[in-house]
Amino acid sequence: MIYRLSDFHFPDSAARLYPDTPGRPWVLEVGFGDGRFWPHFATTFPEAPNYLGVEISGVSLLKAERRLRAAGLTNAVLTKLPAAPLIREVVPSAALDAIVVNFPDPWPKAGHEEHRLLRAPFFRLAASRLKPGGAVLFTTDHDEYFEFACREAEASGVMRVELTDPPPAALETKYALKWRDLGLGANHARFVPTRHPHVPHGTLARYPDSEDSPAVPHAILTLPSSFDPSAFQKHTARGGQTREDPAGWTVVLLDLYRSLKQDGWVVLAHVVEGELTQEVLIGITAREDGSHLVRLARFGGPIITSGVKAAVGVVTDWLEGQGATVAHRGY
Repeated sequence: MIYRLSDFHFPDSAARLYPDTPGRPWVLEVGFGDGRFWPHFATTFPEAPNYLGVEISGVSLLKAERRLRAAGLTNAVLTKLPAAPLIREVVPSAALDAIVVNFPDPWPKAGHEEHRLLRAPFFRLAASRLKPGGAVLFTTDHDEYFEFACREAEASGVMRVELTDPPPAALETKYALKWRDLGLGANHARFVPTRHPHVPHGTLARYPDSEDSPAVPHAILTLPSSFDPSAFQKHTARGGQTREDPAGWTVVLLDLYRSLKQDGWVVLAHVVEGELTQEVLIGITAREDGSHLVRLARFGGPIITSGVKAAVGVVTDWLEGQGATVAHRGY
């Protein structure tokens, strides 16, 4: 039931994720907390829809899995990821019947609006992944965020705002019960697509089955006899900015370790691309001909993105700065 990012295909399909129930409606919940909403909401359908839940809390992930299994809701996939990369890269176009957002973090401080989920770019992405007749269901106790989300939906140019009462299941979540006990109510809106824009999937790729695959980012170089691994220092590199992706990627080389199994070293790199963050290992391994192979390691199930490819390049550039001669760059 719990998937890592590397367990998905890009994009994926209901037929693969739910092989026993591929034809049922498909519902995505963003920020499922401890999983109280779905067992209540699923009973409002003749048959429990296929469920995809995304959270950023590992503790919530485990609580929700236990709750869904106890309720017999096994046609469910849970994952610990930011919502936008999951929706953009994993969900096919026009595949979802609903996207549910209950009591998200309102980011109430001035200047923090850019951290909110329900902004115009999200609504355009959501409209591209919803089926005709689908909707984003939004419930919150935060009046200002509710008004903000309604304005952003209209500003997106692809959503119609319908103000309705929240589904009863939304009032059974941990935060809803908290506000109800305080005598406070909740706002609810259905954001219904007026058109379905084309939002392409990105360039994410799963690690190939074979580590020798040319798709694995790598470089071949010769280290100088004077190479001193103790000269390594943590450093940061940035790049990849485009009009579509002004943030680009950020690579932080954190540390270099001696490899225990092979003659060489391993670099730990932190890679940030928008909302997606990965920590990857990049090996520097001796070859029989005296050269060294710099290659992304399989450890942790890395997803090959432009930032991960860049991380291999950053390590290669650092080694070149230490006097290495680069014979081949494959990233």
